[in-house]
Amino acid sequence: MKNLKTIAFTLSVTALMACKGTTADNGLEIATNRIEAPQTAANIATVVEEPVTIQIALLLDTSNSMDGLIDQAKTQLWDVVNKMSGAHCNEQQALLEIALYEYGNSRLNSEEGFVRQVLSFSTDLDLISKELFSLRTNGGEEYCGTVIGASLKQLEWKKGKNDLKMIFIAGNEGFNQGAVPFSSSIAQAIEKDVVVNTIFCGDWNTGAQLKWKEGATLGKGQYMNLDHNQKSAYVATPYDDQILNYNHLLNDTYIAFGRQGYENKAVQMLMDEAVQEVSAQANVKRTLAKSSANYRNSSWDLVDALDDEDMKGKVLTEDNIKTLPDSIRTKSKKDITAFAKAKKQERISIQNKIKELNQKRDQYIATQALTETNGLESAMFKAIKKQSVSKNYKWE
Repeated sequence: MKNLKTIAFTLSVTALMACKGTTADNGLEIATNRIEAPQTAANIATVVEEPVTIQIALLLDTSNSMDGLIDQAKTQLWDVVNKMSGAHCNEQQALLEIALYEYGNSRLNSEEGFVRQVLSFSTDLDLISKELFSLRTNGGEEYCGTVIGASLKQLEWKKGKNDLKMIFIAGNEGFNQGAVPFSSSIAQAIEKDVVVNTIFCGDWNTGAQLKWKEGATLGKGQYMNLDHNQKSAYVATPYDDQILNYNHLLNDTYIAFGRQGYENKAVQMLMDEAVQEVSAQANVKRTLAKSSANYRNSSWDLVDALDDEDMKGKVLTEDNIKTLPDSIRTKSKKDITAFAKAKKQERISIQNKIKELNQKRDQYIATQALTETNGLESAMFKAIKKQSVSKNYKWE
């Protein structure tokens, strides 16, 4: 009986649907109701929310007089990263991408306006640090409009409404030099929702006279000046040695894989040594950055890669497994994954201990009589925090 009722209902619906858009014998159109299929997980489109991103293009003058600026960039990168780790938008942790350009160096191609893209947008902080340490100054022509235009054309800028996109250009010559007017390059930046901040290395009034302030005004950014020859000031604390000891343990939780894995692992160690040569306190700040959410190495580290949704299915391939350390290479994929998860928990534990020590370190530094620095990191972070307000960013 149930089957007969079902057949009858189906025939009725079919007849009604067949009548839709036709006219009955009495000339009246027969109205029918559209029957909607029930919504299921299979036919509902899943909307994946893109992570909010802070993109910073750092354009550095590498002409003869800029050694001090480069030194500040090399050592203060980690200060910027540490402070950026507290950025959230709509309760999402903001990702940090940094790109690097050099300009004004006579060793660069004159036909390209003495401009070079050192690094496109990257989350690889060790690689960014390595490139900063590789910069060498030499005399040349400083064309601000050219390098700003190049960064806008060559880089892949995000298009999300909550993405924070900024250019920081630093130098000490006239902002209006070169064949490309800075006003036209900055107009392109505004079209892309990219804020242009200018940092003059020298006296504030001199920079304003040389159009650096005008550039920032047009770019809806901030004009700042700094003493590029000022040495970075570091405060030694009773907690530094403990933090650096944990840094060695932290490094041991990274497991290289892939053709470039061991090279990238070597860069990680190399940057520890390079920053340590500047000062132990600078390396402490690097270690703190390595404990933050912005320090991710899913392109070469097994632990980060297996935790990265975008890398799923790409990690434990036959070729990649061959590059793993001998101790785990012959294990099953299940056992390799379990090993990586254990390393992740070990890493989290070490990072938490570093963060606890850093709280004590901050409390100690707060008791010292220190004057506010006027360095690259300080200038950048003030501008970033101010400009993030319009995008509803919060800072922990």
